[in-house]
Amino acid sequence: MEKTKSGKLHITFESDIDFDPGESAGQAKPKKDEPGGKGHALVFMAIATIPLVLVLGNSMLVPILPDMQEKLGITKFQSSLVITLFSLSAGLFIPVIGYLSDRFGRKAIIIPSLIVYGGAGILAGFGAVWNSYTIIIISRAIQGMAAAGTAPIAMALVGDLFEGGTESKALGLTEASNGAGKVLSPIIGSLLALIIWYAAFFAFPVFCALSLVAVIWLIKEPKRDKKPQKLKDYIRNIGQIMKEKGRWLITSFFAGSLGLFILFGVLFYLSNVLEEDPYKVDGVKKGLVLAIPLLGLVTTSYITGSVIKKNGILMRWLMNIGLIAMTVSLACTIFFFNNLYIFIGLLTISSIGTGLLLPCLNTMITGAVSKEQRGMITSLYNCLRFLGVAAGPPLFGWMMDMSDRIVFISVSSLALITLGLVFFLIKPDRQVN
Repeated sequence: MEKTKSGKLHITFESDIDFDPGESAGQAKPKKDEPGGKGHALVFMAIATIPLVLVLGNSMLVPILPDMQEKLGITKFQSSLVITLFSLSAGLFIPVIGYLSDRFGRKAIIIPSLIVYGGAGILAGFGAVWNSYTIIIISRAIQGMAAAGTAPIAMALVGDLFEGGTESKALGLTEASNGAGKVLSPIIGSLLALIIWYAAFFAFPVFCALSLVAVIWLIKEPKRDKKPQKLKDYIRNIGQIMKEKGRWLITSFFAGSLGLFILFGVLFYLSNVLEEDPYKVDGVKKGLVLAIPLLGLVTTSYITGSVIKKNGILMRWLMNIGLIAMTVSLACTIFFFNNLYIFIGLLTISSIGTGLLLPCLNTMITGAVSKEQRGMITSLYNCLRFLGVAAGPPLFGWMMDMSDRIVFISVSSLALITLGLVFFLIKPDRQVN
């Protein structure tokens, strides 16, 4: 990234390879940006399963949190820790996992992470069978550690495999897969709860197994031409990157974290209030209501990723429009949260705004550095995203105990602050390279 004569930031995107769509997914060869074909589609599908598995780890459990409170005799805060500890442990381990993926390869991290993720889900399920909140919490922390090696590393893998418009499309699909998981998971969680409230825990290994097969057989990771850097040199290079690009990178990290903080905080809020007056919505209907805002997110993410390519001006417009939509819609909920239809409509507009924001951030961040440092940079970004998810449920629960209006005054104010930061600090050139 360098400054132009106008003083604007010119962000240079570096990437080395892409797939020739004429090759099979398992034998794809590096090639410059070309439109997707069968080979691309299979690789896209395999990569998309990784964030899908990750998001099920939290969103699928959101509808059963009130049941967990009742069955285990725990408080609202204790149930929120089922989400928070997962995300917190993931956030803390992501930088370490990111370095290991840069050193040893992406698949070498993703594959064992999926195995541990599924195994910890089984352990959490048995914890619920034994009515042991402690085992559930420990299992969720282990799952979070494993989660650090899934979607964040998949984002770096996309940057390794693709470039240009294909990279943006793949990242948009990755974010859309993340969003699709959020749409489907409340419904899946509600349906599984009809069997027994803790059935969702035992579903994790099934989804992990499907993703494992796709990753192993459909993705061929490119060979690394350079030897892994020593840790000291690696840290020094990361520090240099942050010194040169830190202003817009840190702003991007914060904006991505805020988007997920609001999203998961709102999901937690809805899960707890929908069954109460004046809404009286429960069971599968509750899962469907939770899925409506998320559908806006997934649809917008996919479209955004498909159209932005490397157009810096378009990215800037979409990021700012997205944050304006979030700010205005969340501010309006202060007055309309008692009307379910208007309330869900406003939250859907906010999610659409998030869907405009995240794919742009993803594309900028993954392309900001060379392949050798990409794992760490995307991991730092995802670390803050996870911390945003971790903070959402307990902070929303704390604000809910004070006032519903406090919840939405706070988050709309945060969205407004983020809009100001993004508007003034993230200024890509007309056409990023």
